[in-house]
Amino acid sequence: MENKLAEYRQAKGMSQQRLAEKLNVSRQTIISIEKGKYNPSLPLGLIIAELFDVDVTEIFILEESDY
Repeated sequence: MENKLAEYRQAKGMSQQRLAEKLNVSRQTIISIEKGKYNPSLPLGLIIAELFDVDVTEIFILEESDY
């Protein structure tokens, strides 16, 4: 799954650490999500989308190979 988390985070002027604090996860989790090494749980993905006031599919994009 691809994601645009880094783009949305940077557009808000938010550091990885600040985003991690807002989501109550580690900075390493944010790094892993942004690098595509970790896919967040559905609840976390929805919270991220809500934080940026967009639909979850705007940040997280399923690739054909994902299904």
